[in-house]
Amino acid sequence: MRKRDFMRLEFIGLEVEVIESRHPGYRNVHGRVVDETKNTLTIATERKEVVVPKRSNTFQFTCGSERIPVQGTEIQHRPEDRIKKIR
Repeated sequence: MRKRDFMRLEFIGLEVEVIESRHPGYRNVHGRVVDETKNTLTIATERKEVVVPKRSNTFQFTCGSERIPVQGTEIQHRPEDRIKKIR
């Protein structure tokens, strides 16, 4: 799957991991996306839900058998607007 096509998908329900972050508390957070806003992803880990800002973080989403790295700034839009902005 091309990254451009992936970025048009719904992220809620996908597995995700924070692979790079300026904030040490967000590094290696992994779980399932349970909510998304313009500026954040809420990730349900084994123990709790963590709200992670999109800006300044790099995420790796798992979609099927593919792992797709995405810069947070690339998806820093409202979910419903992402399909319009990514061409």
